[in-house]
Amino acid sequence: MKLGYPCINRSIGCAANRKFRLSSYSEEKLINTIANNLDCMQRILKYNLRNNLLFFRISSDTIPFASHPICDFDWADHFSSKLLEIGRFIITNGMRISMHPDQFILLNSPDMDVTQRSISELEYHCKLLDSMGLDRSAKIQIHVGGVYKDRKQAVGRFVERYESLDESLRERLVVENDDRLYSLRDCLLINELCGMPVIFDSFHHECLNNAEGFFNAVGSASATWCKEDGIPMIDYSCQQEGARKGKHATSIDVALFRDFLEEVRDFDLDIMLEIRDKEKSALKGIGIMKELGLV
Repeated sequence: MKLGYPCINRSIGCAANRKFRLSSYSEEKLINTIANNLDCMQRILKYNLRNNLLFFRISSDTIPFASHPICDFDWADHFSSKLLEIGRFIITNGMRISMHPDQFILLNSPDMDVTQRSISELEYHCKLLDSMGLDRSAKIQIHVGGVYKDRKQAVGRFVERYESLDESLRERLVVENDDRLYSLRDCLLINELCGMPVIFDSFHHECLNNAEGFFNAVGSASATWCKEDGIPMIDYSCQQEGARKGKHATSIDVALFRDFLEEVRDFDLDIMLEIRDKEKSALKGIGIMKELGLV
């Protein structure tokens, strides 16, 4: 098992997700921002390695405006050496990488303009991972999208659009159950229809499920991954006490996480902690995993 956290490290004094307003766009500003983000990403990865946090989600904002028509700068070529250097560090140290575009990614939208913008954004994510020299086990996770008053048609559009993508992108995509519209069962149906691996989100499953316990749910999702996809990834979080349903906790509940690990310990998983204090909870989590003999 590997354990990690997404995008931001609040302990090292830099941000790998800096961006700026479209109105102030310039090539110089873009280059400087990307250089900062990549330098900080390296610092985060080195911090993670020192602390045995071998799973990390790279920010979608690493390359600002990468999928916007305004960006005609060849960032992949300009930063090719730096990107490959980061990729070699990841591969050499046995680390795992993922990305998770924002909720506006809607492959199944009835509006083709929305869908095309979504595809352009996904192609940027794929290009970034490709530029690092990472294999297809570096995944891009997305949600199914909207229901649009007809769930069957919405799922059909999702599958059709997925199957129309370039193979290099399809090989990186995984679909995640959400907390309101598409349960694990829905995602497993999508896997049956097009072979897309399912990334299991434990917290979303608590919010929306079909009475599957964690053990069976993780087993079903894991079975959708093939060897080339790498070890199955899952997201873990828990409810923030006193907040609206579905709000992620500020800090990990150690007892709940230990119980979860005990329930799914028979599976080899890479676990992304979607906890708001990021590396602080990840350090607690890796301590629990060590206590249980899972790392």
